[in-house]
Amino acid sequence: MSPAWVQHALWWQVYPLGFVGAPVRDWDGTSSVDEHKLLKVVDWLDYAVELGASGIALGPIFASEGHGYETTDHFRIDDRLGTAEDFDALVVAAHDRGMRVMLDGVFNHVGQSFPRFQQALRDGSSSWFHLDSSGRHRNFEGHDELVTLNHDSEEVRQYVVDVMTHWLDRGADGWRLDAAYAVPSTFWASVIPRVRDKHPDAYFLGEVIHGDYAEIVGRSSLDSVTQYELWKAIWSAISEKNFFELSHALGRHNEWLETFVPATFVGNHDVNRIASTVADERHLAHALVVLFTVAGTPTVYYGDEQGFRGAKEERVGGDDEVRPEFPSSKDDLAPYGWPIFHLHQELIGLRRRHSWLHTARTETVELTNTALAYRVFDGEERLHVVLNLGDDSVEYRISGPVLAGEATVQGGYVTVAPHGWVVLG
Repeated sequence: MSPAWVQHALWWQVYPLGFVGAPVRDWDGTSSVDEHKLLKVVDWLDYAVELGASGIALGPIFASEGHGYETTDHFRIDDRLGTAEDFDALVVAAHDRGMRVMLDGVFNHVGQSFPRFQQALRDGSSSWFHLDSSGRHRNFEGHDELVTLNHDSEEVRQYVVDVMTHWLDRGADGWRLDAAYAVPSTFWASVIPRVRDKHPDAYFLGEVIHGDYAEIVGRSSLDSVTQYELWKAIWSAISEKNFFELSHALGRHNEWLETFVPATFVGNHDVNRIASTVADERHLAHALVVLFTVAGTPTVYYGDEQGFRGAKEERVGGDDEVRPEFPSSKDDLAPYGWPIFHLHQELIGLRRRHSWLHTARTETVELTNTALAYRVFDGEERLHVVLNLGDDSVEYRISGPVLAGEATVQGGYVTVAPHGWVVLG
């Protein structure tokens, strides 16, 4: 059971190293701690509140060798970002605005400069890692710079407990657990309850891509996992004009809700921007409508609310396009992005007024390749959503006041224009 505050949570996710313009691959290791770049995130908290977010989900902020996921010290803020005091200032500023703070914990693997690994190389053995007779380590998904931890080690388990507890003590409200799918569920089942003993109101979200989400949550004691199935169905169904895929995914989504509330999104630091993925820019709104009207704990990835574009490339630094530096002020944001920002505000506002959507079920009412009408309900509460990707209007026997979007409602029927959408009460 997730903490009660999660029902109203909506995250604005930031990849700090990119957001603040810190060097990633070309960094020579020289300290830039005096620049206090993490405080740039503080400067944008009011913007996040204006968007409608109630929390800031930070990507990796701990000392690392490059992109942040090859950690070298989980107890120290990366010098490229600043100091622990800068982190404290960010937490205070967020909490003063009623915002929660979620950290990104990389506990599947560490960087090669991690002190315990360097010691293991010198000594020839260590319970912290998997080393063969030649001293070779087990890496993560073929990335040799990422050294997989031995999750059967009690020392490793206690270390992770200590790290998570330390930063929760310092004011964080929860953890996103990177590559949680690669870590045995027994590890999380051992670690998370120990942390919860001291911080019962903390939230634990696991990054999981494939598999039986409900089983993983149940076995690991996580509060939730990332809903990649729905993410894929949203952009794919809209781009390929195949709403049957999305309807199927929404049915699967209902099944997960019997066990937990998934973390929903249409973008993050690991995938192509939604504005670049949706084939027809007229249909970007349709993706956002699904995100904000179905059950889940939604996340907006920084820049998506402004229609940022970007696609990953299969090369060193191929993630840069989806992890850009954010401008210094709102005045530096391009004019074309503000209508998309205002659409986010409209849909988030609708969700705030219908907080029951957090655990609502979804039922398909009408379905073709290019048109989908679905009912979202919880007890006596209900909304209807109609999405039209086609070149012709659609008309369905559904009625109710127009809460968002555009449509004609008359005589018990709703008519939605080509490429239009509507949410009815």
